[in-house]
Amino acid sequence: RGASFMASSSSSTQAGDQYDVELFQKLAEGGVPDSGVWARSHGWDHTELDGVLKSFSALGVVSLDNIEHRSVVLTPDGQDIVANGSPEVRVLALIPDGGIPQKELDEAAKATLAPVQYKLGFAEAMKNKWIALDKATKVITKSPGSGEDKVRHQLQHLEDVPEAEVTNLRKRRLVQDAVTKTYRVSRGPQYTPDWKKPVADLTPEMIASGSWKQEKFKEYNFEAMGSVPQSGHLHPLMKVRSEYRELFLELGFQEMPTAKYVESSFWNFDALFQPQQHPAREAHDTFFLTNPASTITLPEDYLQKVKEIHSEGGHGSIGWRYKWKEEEARKNILRTHTTAVSSRMLYQLAHECMKSGTFMPRKYFSIDRVFRNETLDATHLAEFHQIEGLVADRNITLGHLIGMITQFYHRLGVYDIRFKPAYNPYTEPSMEIFGFHPQLKKWVELGNSGMFRPEMLLPMGLPEDVRVIAWGLGLERPTMIKYKIPNIRDIFGSKMDLYFIKNNPLALMENTR
Repeated sequence: RGASFMASSSSSTQAGDQYDVELFQKLAEGGVPDSGVWARSHGWDHTELDGVLKSFSALGVVSLDNIEHRSVVLTPDGQDIVANGSPEVRVLALIPDGGIPQKELDEAAKATLAPVQYKLGFAEAMKNKWIALDKATKVITKSPGSGEDKVRHQLQHLEDVPEAEVTNLRKRRLVQDAVTKTYRVSRGPQYTPDWKKPVADLTPEMIASGSWKQEKFKEYNFEAMGSVPQSGHLHPLMKVRSEYRELFLELGFQEMPTAKYVESSFWNFDALFQPQQHPAREAHDTFFLTNPASTITLPEDYLQKVKEIHSEGGHGSIGWRYKWKEEEARKNILRTHTTAVSSRMLYQLAHECMKSGTFMPRKYFSIDRVFRNETLDATHLAEFHQIEGLVADRNITLGHLIGMITQFYHRLGVYDIRFKPAYNPYTEPSMEIFGFHPQLKKWVELGNSGMFRPEMLLPMGLPEDVRVIAWGLGLERPTMIKYKIPNIRDIFGSKMDLYFIKNNPLALMENTR
């Protein structure tokens, strides 16, 4: 009947739309005092009638005044008692006239009563003194004349139960209060005895017969919101990533290729002058591959220079003074930072310089995933995104690095920034970058920064006066600050809320560009 609930052209009336005919007869008489009573008198489902009345109300044909009916109804537990008896009576029925050991009663109850019902029924039977437990023999016996199922009788005749007893039934969660809403129906501002439903669509049949000339068409609402199209949605991280990428490009940076998640330990660690005994190279911090476990393609001449700078030193450095192992450098890992890509790009820049005889300053950046064997918590993930930026030029200093990072974050609307001296094996000096998180109300680490050491740059073949400032910044934590998200696992990983992805706002960064 769904399509015929709404009144009502002459053709639908002739078809016998019972709701519509009866409703207009009642409106002609003055209205309906109570739609619930009216529905019961005709044997109608009030839920269906409710839809019809609301449709007419939206068209202005009727006016609806809410009527609330409060009543007491059975809960599922109450319905079970009406059907099967109260738990106390059912427990009593399991006890023979001569009594029964408690353990046998416990076993017998499992066949007919749920554990909760048995526990409640036993307690109520003891409370009513229907049964008694001999503490010495552990035998349960029935009391003479016990067993009237008063609770079941009350539930079967709720209308006659005193309020005090109803309160007890509520405490046992056998009944609950219910509110039923009906309507007082009267004529609306658009009501007329010959009212006719406006036609929504012009059909070919109307045109062919000419009946459209007599029809009243529904007015179009050109200000109504259209339906939301089904489509994909950008992840909050991707929106913030786009902002970062746009900023780097505006500042004249060139994006580095970062498609290789798997990297050799050589480019990830050794080329950066990170010793092979460093804790970050252990399995508890780094994911190692088992197949293929090692790489076979490394530049041999550069490999030897890296080996020499580690084990013996050079260019004014004494190195790390240990026995450098090539098999350790060839191990394949999931890259722990995008600085592995930076080392490749700087090696390529050095070759271009040696080939042309001219050094050209470069500004590189990358934004991609890295992997760490981290313990997961509100601010740490095992897989996350790193923003890498570096500037290679002659005679630049730490002041340039501080100024670059400060202005970078100010352009993104993050003004509470601090720098802390730190140690990195491949940068000197080094600094950690912190930003204040307003939800966590504490300073959280945003990234790391520093100036690449000569032991890293000179074996590549870069000129001695070339300095490289670099920084690695997290993508997730600035996103948390921007979206006011306290837990990093809420924006990346298996606990990500898909509804949040669909409905999150645009990441419009407050900037001074």
